[in-house]
Amino acid sequence: MLLAGLSTGNKIGLAVVGGAFILFALTSAMIIPRRRPDFPGRNGLSVFVLASFAFFVAMLTAVSVFDIEAKGAEKKPAGTPAPAGQKVAVSESEFKIAAPAGKVAAGKVTFDVKNAGKIGHDLVVSGPGVTGAAKTALLNPGQSATLTVTLAAGTYTLYCSVPGHRAAGMSAKLTVG
Repeated sequence: MLLAGLSTGNKIGLAVVGGAFILFALTSAMIIPRRRPDFPGRNGLSVFVLASFAFFVAMLTAVSVFDIEAKGAEKKPAGTPAPAGQKVAVSESEFKIAAPAGKVAAGKVTFDVKNAGKIGHDLVVSGPGVTGAAKTALLNPGQSATLTVTLAAGTYTLYCSVPGHRAAGMSAKLTVG
């Protein structure tokens, strides 16, 4: 869970510190003893213990410092309810998409999609910040599905990705804000 909440920079920082710690451990356990069988020896034991302790403290510090961003993202004021998602009804038929004409508030939006046509259709949501598979499965005539997407303020395009359908007019605009 920690890694999912971190930014790319923090992931890289944590990986660098972790990598240095692992490299030190492997080098001191496998490589140096082959060349110097008495490693760390009498005189080098205190240096080895101090270096091990320094790497351990650096790793703990990196985890606590880089975890601040993840903890900040998880904090919510006490008593604040989770935002309820909006439902938007969408109907698809040959070759049009019927969606609400007004604005939809930003946040979690659940599209209730119904294929009212005579052939298969799906619904794809594209726009600012939408990544991944924001689409329904192919719906046969009469089938319904839901699609939940978190939308920021902006203009989004709803369309059918069946080849040729979007070009034939199966697209609609949705304003969020």
